[in-house]
Amino acid sequence: MKTQTINNKQELAEETQRITGSEAIVRSLIAEGVDILYGYPGGAIMPVYDELYKFQDQIHHVLTRHEQGAAHAAQGYARISGKVGVAMATSGPGATNLITGIADAQIDSTPLVCITGQVFSHLLGSDAFQETDIVGISTPVTKWNCQVTAAEDIPDAIAKAFYIARSGRPGPVLVDITKDAQVTEFDFKYKKCKGVRSYNPVPKTSQEAINAAAELINNAKKPMIVWGQGVILGQAEDELKAVIEKAGIPAAWTILGASAIPTSHPLNIGMVGMHGNYAPNLKTNECDVLIAIGMRFDDRVTGRLDAYAKQAKIIHFDIDPAEINKNVKVDVPVLGDSKESLGMLLEALNQNSHEAWLQEFKDLYAIEFEKVIKDDLTPAKEGLTMGEVLKQINIESKGNAAIVSDVGQHQMIACRYADFNVTKSNITSGGLGTMGFALPAAIGAKMAAPNREVVAIIGDGGYQMNIQELGTIFQQKVPVKIVVLNNEFLGMVRQWQQLFFDKRYASTEMTNPDFVTIAKGYSIEGKRVTKREELADAVKEMIASKESYFLEVCVEKEDNVFPMIPSGASVSDIRLS
Repeated sequence: MKTQTINNKQELAEETQRITGSEAIVRSLIAEGVDILYGYPGGAIMPVYDELYKFQDQIHHVLTRHEQGAAHAAQGYARISGKVGVAMATSGPGATNLITGIADAQIDSTPLVCITGQVFSHLLGSDAFQETDIVGISTPVTKWNCQVTAAEDIPDAIAKAFYIARSGRPGPVLVDITKDAQVTEFDFKYKKCKGVRSYNPVPKTSQEAINAAAELINNAKKPMIVWGQGVILGQAEDELKAVIEKAGIPAAWTILGASAIPTSHPLNIGMVGMHGNYAPNLKTNECDVLIAIGMRFDDRVTGRLDAYAKQAKIIHFDIDPAEINKNVKVDVPVLGDSKESLGMLLEALNQNSHEAWLQEFKDLYAIEFEKVIKDDLTPAKEGLTMGEVLKQINIESKGNAAIVSDVGQHQMIACRYADFNVTKSNITSGGLGTMGFALPAAIGAKMAAPNREVVAIIGDGGYQMNIQELGTIFQQKVPVKIVVLNNEFLGMVRQWQQLFFDKRYASTEMTNPDFVTIAKGYSIEGKRVTKREELADAVKEMIASKESYFLEVCVEKEDNVFPMIPSGASVSDIRLS
């Protein structure tokens, strides 16, 4: 006899019952603390959905309008909550539609567990209806994956999936489960995974490495920190702040590291990378010690590797040994969990300050402000800029909103100009650069953090890649705020065409629909802003709304994002115009 209710997770973990594999999947998810999952049903996963129906008082399934939307929503949920996001799909096209989100999660170190249905095991390899080798397809973009063909293997597979997804450097895991495994009964008992043979997710931090790093930092005249998302994933925000303040070191961030330390902190010198701030990019090639913390020296950060920080001694803190010396040769590698390793470093550091060095950053910021920032935030021209929209959002949200941005010019503007006062406030697609990310990711973020203001910043191109997820917002009544910065172009590609292809705007101009009418079709209140005098009231109305809200702002069509490091150039070649 099946038991359809579970009194508590302890009972679930200790009880042994004869149930089907599909019920075992649902019970396993509940045992792992899953309260929300995102997905789309189909034939090969239907038995699991039947069980979800029975357990809907304990686990909430969100029907997205596309499986890619499910994966991105699970990412948004994971990024703002720090928990594992869960997505589910059927076999064949359902499973393959998850791949973009899985690949995005892999490169951005986002913990996901994706569960896919599969055809009956005796049909594997026969090209059966909706059969796809999703294990083979997903192998390059998952931290781990497996296929389950026997019901009794389901609990261990799911337990292992959650352990691997959340431990060490997080990432996506996929469990593919055949239909016969879902419908077969077995004696179920769930036990959480606490370790996997030969898998060491958190290397032990060496005191010798800490001492060597501290010696370099203590003796440095021009030290500089660049931190990444590893600080946020390791919950090491307080430790990073303490290190920066004790040693008096100017500190910059990568896109995914944004918000670990408030934007307004006096030692926060801005963003590095292709569209980062002028000072930290230039000073990368002038510092004498560069301390990289929880970042992977991505090409968008380093520019030309043969001209990157060659004058500096480089210290690299990271949890993943594979990142050490992968792109940049370092002098002192420090492996381990960022919270632990930064805590150890703090004890070994001398109290210090570098006021003259910090002033050099301030002087360069003043140049950037006059040549770029002033025109972005308080433009003299008639047309609206993306920067002034972000400025108005800062005013109304007081810098406490979670900003979920898509990919393109608006993403760079959002990262540059949003005020981040709270950690886990910048949710975007970093490494993969996935257009269509923001709308579903904002849904997941808002559902994970209902008390936070969540604002999606999207371009008119990326918005239309997953615009169908307005249906998810409508059905689930998710009060997310959507801002589309409409320049009627694929803006970032157009910028490159203008600068490097003699303004040959090949296939980048957009003829867009009436976005406000579409939003209203989903019962989402909307407004279109075309004039500067309309902007402040519109943003105020949006932020004040207790329900979902759509705001389209028509901005200058041919504005560019500066500063900019041209592709293949050095960080020293950063351009202000």
